[in-house]
Amino acid sequence: MAGEKKPWYMKHSELGESFRQFYNTCNQKTVLDNKTRELLQLALACVLRCPHCTRDHLKGALDTGATKQEVTETLLIAAQEGAGTQLSWLREAYTDYLGD
Repeated sequence: MAGEKKPWYMKHSELGESFRQFYNTCNQKTVLDNKTRELLQLALACVLRCPHCTRDHLKGALDTGATKQEVTETLLIAAQEGAGTQLSWLREAYTDYLGD
């Protein structure tokens, strides 16, 4: 990281270095190919609603050879999972106040 500005999370905590190492390891070649990893990160970024991460991983997916169809389906699957999770989460409150 010579010449690179330290991220905020590394300035005042020793845990920051461990996180940086974990982050870098996750982005190295593993059993998942780069395209699969970028599509997975894109889906997670969408569900977690991070605009910067979504754009970064959408571009990353395209850069690793993902097609428009693969990106589109990834985004739709993320939207479906987000909606399903929301419905599941709301069920308890609904039944607590409105019954079956």
